[in-house]
Amino acid sequence: MTEQPTLPPCPICGQPAQARFRPFCSRRCADVDLGRWFSGQYRVPSTEIPSEEDEKYTRRVDPDDEVG
Repeated sequence: MTEQPTLPPCPICGQPAQARFRPFCSRRCADVDLGRWFSGQYRVPSTEIPSEEDEKYTRRVDPDDEVG
């Protein structure tokens, strides 16, 4: 009989991870993690200095701004 490998705990809540949502325990924790990436809480460090050209692509958009 083959034993299932033990998955590390969920990085969001610490509960046992589920293979279906690996490395998370649930869809909720996966969505929390994704939300943290989208909000900018997680960042990949860089030594590059953004140019003015880059700045126009990284401007944050205010959801209250009217478009069109």
